[in-house]
Parts: sequence; C-alpha cells; structure tokens
Amino acid sequence: MQSVISYKERGNYGDFKYRGNCSGYVIKDLIEHFYPKSKPKKFIEVFSGGGTGKDVAKELKINNSLHLDLNNGWDALVDEIPSGSDCVFSHPPYWDIIKYEQQRNNYSPNDLSNNMGYEEFIKKLDMVNEKIYHSLVNGGRHVILLGDVRKNGKYYSIIKDMKWFGDLESHIIKVQHNCMSDNKSYSNNSFIAIKHEHILVFKKNKIWLFNTKETNTVKENIMNLTKITWRDLIQATLEFLNNKASIEQIYNILKESKKAENNNFVREKIRQTLNNNSNFIKTGEVWILNIN
Repeated sequence: MQSVISYKERGNYGDFKYRGNCSGYVIKDLIEHFYPKSKPKKFIEVFSGGGTGKDVAKELKINNSLHLDLNNGWDALVDEIPSGSDCVFSHPPYWDIIKYEQQRNNYSPNDLSNNMGYEEFIKKLDMVNEKIYHSLVNGGRHVILLGDVRKNGKYYSIIKDMKWFGDLESHIIKVQHNCMSDNKSYSNNSFIAIKHEHILVFKKNKIWLFNTKETNTVKENIMNLTKITWRDLIQATLEFLNNKASIEQIYNILKESKKAENNNFVREKIRQTLNNNSNFIKTGEVWILNIN
C-alpha cells in the first residue's frame, strides 16, 4: 500500500445502492497491510452503512467482527462500543452532505448527517472518535475514512478541524471515483472539484496516557503584530482607504499600531517605505497601491 490509493471498481461488497459506501478494497487492503501476519483479534466497523465491512470480514475469514450503525440500532453518540478490539474502521458521514435518514427510511436525532451547524457536527464526531480510541487495546488502531466538504463557497477540512486521539501512524489519500459531482458542469473555471478522501490511521501506543491534537482558529489583527513589515502595513492601510491616501492619512492609522510603539520616527519610516518600494506610486499628493 502506498500513500495514494485508487480503486475504480468498488468490488462485490455491501449494498451498491447505499450512497456513501466506500470500496470494499479499501478496507480489505488496509487490514492486510496493517495485519499482514495474522488477522485482527477483533475487527469492529463503526458507521457500517450498507454492509461493506461485513462482506470484507467474511471474505478475509474474520469471524470475530462487529458492525455498528443506526441501521442495526446502534447509536454512536449514546451507546457504548460493546467490545474492546485491536482494529476499528470508521467511515462517518461527511457532515450533512448525504442524508442517511433517507437511506434508512427513518429519522434519528443522533444521526451525524442531520442538518446541524459545522461546529456541532465536529463536536459530535469528536465524541465518537474518543469513544473509539478508548475502546482499543494497547497497540490497536483506529482507521478513519473522511472527505473534505465545500459548502456555500467555503471549504471545510474535517480531518483538520476534528480532534485527533492517539498517534498518527499513516495518512493516505484515496482518489474518488463515480461521484455525483462528476455529472455537473461548473461555470467558474477556477473551481476545483473535490476528488479525494483522507484515511488517517491512529495507533494506541500507551495504556494510560494518550496524545490529543486539535486545531483552534484564532482571529488576529495585524495592527497588533510587531514582526509584520512596514510595507505590509502600508499596503493594508491603502486597501482600507480605497487605494488613495496621503502620508498623513496613512500615518494617522499606523501610529496606533503595535509596530509604532516606542518608535519616534514612524512618519519618517512610512515616507521611506513609500519612496523605496515599487508597490507604491505617488500621484499628486496621494499614494496608490500598484502590484503590477
């Protein structure tokens, strides 16, 4: 197995009509790669969906397996994982992109594909992933398959925003085939369609202690930075002033910046930067930004 995998055929695994099913070859190759000498002692599939993992386990003669999903009455947010294991494969919903209520023909309030805010989805996914990690025996692996999402013009990276539990052993890119978006045409030539998914392999290497990692988005104001350059500050100021400003107008804004603190020559520094940088052009008594 390499860091990029691609399967044009899904194989004779699971219900091919069940939207969101991954190729059975993915699960099969992952198990055979990470457990080359012997099968997992216990294989558990979370979000088992249309039965792909169950068919793979049958083919590999893994008799000691569990396949958990709302389809068979197991609620990932409420119910315990009924057994410890050394291998868990999970393929959660990619937020609300596919409505699994329609797949099951019944509603569940704890369905991760329900209509909800992205932050709520990530919080619930974190709860499930932590539950999975703690169910592993020492040396066990959680293999999770996830995709990225673009919604209302914004790009969401679920693997970046979710909390990580354990030690990352591998990151594999899976090429997507036969997507519904394949039949769409986009008027925006700069649009990049999502044609990949991520497989993260987390390993449990300690009994009591475990590593976690999470991404926090922090909004900062460049006026509060000290390592930013004067060129960058002046560029931002000109953009803020609709690309036409006198030195006095630029100075009145940037004198309040953190970079201007304890500097008695801010006006002179602004003048020097304007005169010495080709990005700034003087027309009469005002300066404009030029990035050509």
